[in-house]
Amino acid sequence: MTIRYQVGLVDPDRHEFEVKMRLTIPKEGSVELSLPAWIPGSYMIRDFARNIVEISASDALGAQLPLHKKDKQTWVLRGDAAKATLVYRVYAYDLSVRSAYFDNTRAYFNGTSLFLRPAGEDEAMYDVVIQRGEHECTGKWRVATGMPAVDVDADGFGLYRCEGYEALIDYPFEIAQMTCAGFWVADVRHEMAFVDAAGIDAERIARDMEPICAEHVAMFGELPVESYLFMTLATSGGYGGLEHRNSTSLVCKRSDLPYPNSGDVEKGYRTFLALCSHEYFHLWNVKRIRPKVFAETGLQSEVHTELLWAFEGVTSYYDELALPRAGVVDADAYLDMLAPSLTRYYRTQGRRRQTVAESSFDAWTKFYKQDENAANAIVSYYTKGALVAFGLDLLIRTQTDDSLSLDDLMRRLWQRYGKRNIGVPERGIEKEIEGLTGVSAEQFFRSYVYGKDELPLAEWFAAFGVGLARRPAKNSEDVGTFVCGDTQPQTLVNALQAVVTVKEGLLSVVSVTNGGSTQMAGLAAGDLLLAVDGERCTQANLSQLLNRKAAGDTVELSYFRRDLLKQTQLTLQPDESNTCDMYWLDEATLSAKVLARKAAWLSSSHKG
Repeated sequence: MTIRYQVGLVDPDRHEFEVKMRLTIPKEGSVELSLPAWIPGSYMIRDFARNIVEISASDALGAQLPLHKKDKQTWVLRGDAAKATLVYRVYAYDLSVRSAYFDNTRAYFNGTSLFLRPAGEDEAMYDVVIQRGEHECTGKWRVATGMPAVDVDADGFGLYRCEGYEALIDYPFEIAQMTCAGFWVADVRHEMAFVDAAGIDAERIARDMEPICAEHVAMFGELPVESYLFMTLATSGGYGGLEHRNSTSLVCKRSDLPYPNSGDVEKGYRTFLALCSHEYFHLWNVKRIRPKVFAETGLQSEVHTELLWAFEGVTSYYDELALPRAGVVDADAYLDMLAPSLTRYYRTQGRRRQTVAESSFDAWTKFYKQDENAANAIVSYYTKGALVAFGLDLLIRTQTDDSLSLDDLMRRLWQRYGKRNIGVPERGIEKEIEGLTGVSAEQFFRSYVYGKDELPLAEWFAAFGVGLARRPAKNSEDVGTFVCGDTQPQTLVNALQAVVTVKEGLLSVVSVTNGGSTQMAGLAAGDLLLAVDGERCTQANLSQLLNRKAAGDTVELSYFRRDLLKQTQLTLQPDESNTCDMYWLDEATLSAKVLARKAAWLSSSHKG
């Protein structure tokens, strides 16, 4: 049976898609229809069915068919083996990569938001028809998607087709005016489509992405798609991405994109290239090499695994490493990209309370639902996972006398699991390392994956010829950098051990550091700071006010809590050395083994 969805761009002002779904009711006389509760790659229950604002069903003659809602995301359609048409409206105003969006500037959707799933038809053929609509705003729009086209016009409006519901919901659609460019890797065409990014140098982005994608393909040895599409929405301050089977949806800051006559690869642009690199690496790691539980369960409720650190963390390790390996940035710039990641790790007190395996398992309720205490309670399986991946890279190299690396483990996982569509068991990564090296990795996993031991990062980086220095932050924007030569010790300064932001012209406490002086003084998230020792405090003068006295002295803090004036005594404490700088160790002091490892670490996979 072929099931068809006709997507109408009918009401941009109400932000509503109209979907007409045609199917045949089974001879049993009824069929259940449901939307997923979450979208692969984003581990939080989102209840997409809540955005269906109208729904009805009729037979081939137009007579109404019984349609009963069974639960929050499921309907039961009844009829006597009838050909049925469902018509429903979907509210779409989520400016992210996870759901759907529709106004008079663009239309975007994931299948998880629009396409009801008929029970028992997971392997059926699915048709999707995209209609331009009659609104003036759609006149210059084009369609971008990875779904195979069957009969479309020059702008991509028309009929698309795929096999299986899992595939159907893994092809997002971007419909808007676009700036486009493309390139080839391994004889596969790669397209880049940018929305709300007029005037950018799209050709330069394509030139820079070609060697990055080629680096990933060379590492795995093959490219498992016949085409690939990068879809990017440029905004004033967004960032993020979501991987799909042959495409990715991205959101980035418009200012991060290069324009004609732009100079070298600046920090913002490096960030965008690394984001593209991250989602492209997911072609193998997550989309095909994936946890066994993901391969065995559906999208109606949470699916827990302790392995997200390996899939997101390992991907985060390679997304930036690919840039120097591909020759897009130099090795100094790579260290400049690493420094903020280390800073984020050291500023997260939750690393002492949650393992990276627990972070993975509890992503649904903790990582994706962070509150003011998150920094004190959890650790990111992205950030720490990438650092654990770096440690595993070193472990494999040292266990095999530098004849193998994490690259070889990823190729092994691809050949044994991803390529064969077999899910990775919960302890599968650890066992594959032992199979690859012949040496147990049990102690490493006990300490750093399933335990809370502090990562010996300075020791690990030194084994690659990299120095790591920790120091106090110079200001709120200081997250570490690459420095030429060894860093000099800096004098510690008193600091408010809390995160603050400006709210209604006052400093508002966002979170307090667990065990820090601010917490001990009784301050909490939501408090509004007024004065230090009677003088009004602002972002500009707070550090000065806190450093008029020496560490160990006290100052009087005045603040509002629930609109009531409060005062407390704050014991001044110097900032921890929680900002990281990175530098290259003097090669004259390094052994031949370390020098060779450093060179191999940064070398392209194209070289063998």
